[in-house]
Amino acid sequence: MPDNMDFDDIVIEMKKQKAKLPKLPFKGKGGVILLVILVLVVLGTGYYQVEPNETAVVLRFGKFLTTASPGPHLKAPFGIDRVYKVKTDYQFKQEFGFRTARAGIRTQYVSGDFTDESNMLTGDLNIATVTWVVQYRIRDAKAYLFNVRGVVNTLRDASEAAMRAVVGDESFNEVLQLKRQETELDAKQKLQRLLDMYGCGITVKLVQLQDVHPPTPVKDSFDEVNRARQEMDQAINEAYQQYNKVIYRVKGEAEQMVKEAEGRKVERINEARGDAEFFLLQLAAFRKAPEVTRRRLFLETMQKILPKLRHVYVIDQNMKGMVPLLDLRGGGSGGAK
Repeated sequence: MPDNMDFDDIVIEMKKQKAKLPKLPFKGKGGVILLVILVLVVLGTGYYQVEPNETAVVLRFGKFLTTASPGPHLKAPFGIDRVYKVKTDYQFKQEFGFRTARAGIRTQYVSGDFTDESNMLTGDLNIATVTWVVQYRIRDAKAYLFNVRGVVNTLRDASEAAMRAVVGDESFNEVLQLKRQETELDAKQKLQRLLDMYGCGITVKLVQLQDVHPPTPVKDSFDEVNRARQEMDQAINEAYQQYNKVIYRVKGEAEQMVKEAEGRKVERINEARGDAEFFLLQLAAFRKAPEVTRRRLFLETMQKILPKLRHVYVIDQNMKGMVPLLDLRGGGSGGAK
């Protein structure tokens, strides 16, 4: 506007400029409806909700922008921002060698042939049919979406490769019974290393063997071998039981005999020591009074011997023939012989 214009000229000029402005379409009922539709479109394309167990990945014009935590959020409308939601607080499961049709008290399985992924060669060159389950969680939503194409297929291939590598280093019996937990742990560690190398953004929570058995064509023969081995083990255990019973009894009897012999040994030693001390006492008494001691020993000896005899005969040494004698042990007869 020129500087020399007065107030009236300014007002007139402003009215002319106002007349040149385009008319807005938001007038009347149609304008209100159009405005409401525009607001709804903006809100519909600019609002999104992230559930509690999810993490949202936001792209702007196809390029990663940010991640969003659970709750309500706004984004650029009209498809400028696109949101991909990933369940990061959820434990997924993949089945190998079988498929579950419906879980429940009586689980139903899909009928099909899955031997291509379950038949494996063991370290002792036997074939084992191995079925297992992998449980995992998504750790990094961005890596899960964009680092690898077909993450689930990659997980299945990596899990099968890890399990085959572990089973191939062990014998059939080790996989079947002896090293079952070690097999699960080794397979889990190998699978996690593969997924980390690919950058899948997945954390493996559990690798669990469901069943290990020989292939169907040889399963009956394998069962017969197992039954024979069980019968052999049972016979060996029974033999060991009988062996232990006899050995322990004999050892107990031997120990008892040794203890009794040791007891008799101590008893004989003590008796010998007592007899020796008694003899020394008798010797001392004999030296003091020989005749008295000799007579006393004689009488004591006769006192021990005579009650054990059935008949006693007293003979005079000067007699040449038999003379009447007194039966010292005679009962009621009391007669002399």
